[in-house]
Amino acid sequence: MMCACAHLHLDVEHIIFSDNNLAVIRSARRCGRKALLRGNEVKNVIDHIAIGASTLDQGVNALRDLLGVEIPRGGKHPDMSTHNCLTRTGDGNFLEVIAIDPDAPAPGRVRWFTLDDPVTQARLNASPGALCWVVGTDDLDGIVANSLFDQGEILHLSRGNLRWRLTVPKDGNLLEGGLLPAFIEWSPGPQPSGGMQDLGIRLKSVQLRHPNPNALQSKLQALSIEHLAEISEAEESSLAFVVETPDGCTVELN
Repeated sequence: MMCACAHLHLDVEHIIFSDNNLAVIRSARRCGRKALLRGNEVKNVIDHIAIGASTLDQGVNALRDLLGVEIPRGGKHPDMSTHNCLTRTGDGNFLEVIAIDPDAPAPGRVRWFTLDDPVTQARLNASPGALCWVVGTDDLDGIVANSLFDQGEILHLSRGNLRWRLTVPKDGNLLEGGLLPAFIEWSPGPQPSGGMQDLGIRLKSVQLRHPNPNALQSKLQALSIEHLAEISEAEESSLAFVVETPDGCTVELN
């Protein structure tokens, strides 16, 4: 089966066909593996991937062209004056399209995921793109306390009836430009992706490209998350998500 789509500036570099040998993408089946942190078993898994957009309509329209599905609306983040669209991408993970909420008042702090940064805003005005990935953990305090570098603040956040804690740098920047994830711990109860609409999109892998992949690998190992992403060498750093569409095509979003 051949799959094709336009080379949009969502920075889809290429399509990888799922039914031939043009490329081999190792599955994100490893994402459920448990990691060890200071001798205690801690469950670190991919929670969600974030696609930034200048507006939700822009992001949803671009992903509809690429993936063949309409990502449904999620809700608003009153603490950050952002809003999102959401769809399940597998067992315990989801895709988020996020944008500044034009109807919300200015937040009392800098927004997350560099959404207030002029460089990010210019990039997203041109086209939606991968912002960051978020790792779910059952020991957020331990992750932050034992990290070799500053993870930022642990913020208590909410959207509707959902409650969670998330690492967010005070300046709103992304660690390693988004190559290192944010960490999230949901309030007691099921992770919310089980209640999201399942459109048949599946997250296959998180791809991290870096000029010094060994250095990046060491940072992931220090966080006990090296099993959650694929790392490769490249002239410039970049983040990409490999997803499978409902019709079996594998698309890279970067």
